[in-house]
Amino acid sequence: MLIHLDLLRYKDQLRVRRKDDKRYIFDRVRKKWLVLQPEELVRQLMLEYLLLDMGYNPNRIAMEKGLKVNTLDRRYDLLVYDKGVAPYLLIECKAPQVKITQAVFEQVSWYNSSLQVPYMMVTNGMETYCCLMDYEAKSYRFLEAVPDPA
Repeated sequence: MLIHLDLLRYKDQLRVRRKDDKRYIFDRVRKKWLVLQPEELVRQLMLEYLLLDMGYNPNRIAMEKGLKVNTLDRRYDLLVYDKGVAPYLLIECKAPQVKITQAVFEQVSWYNSSLQVPYMMVTNGMETYCCLMDYEAKSYRFLEAVPDPA
């Protein structure tokens, strides 16, 4: 089920600058300037949505951290932790021109194999899907909204 989020309404919240013919965006969780790529823009817009609209705690959000999947090193986009500091919501961000396909869901599911979060989400900034995982039944259910902070 598609969740309708207007992430572009947060563009005025973003800090962007130009230096040496490159554009940079400030990541307020990692507290550093990053090259402004399309996927990074989606990641930062999603972050603003989580912080401003949903009330997520910035101290419980990790961005672009490494994880081991089987024996391979991978990086997730956003991982939100609950109050007990357990992984809660895994988010995969894609550039706006990247379609949200089965392959994107498989990617985030593969990352989740070592995390076992209750919620997984994928977005390209225009399309957003979120699901509640049921590990006992080996299934999931699409949600109509992003889950509240835990």
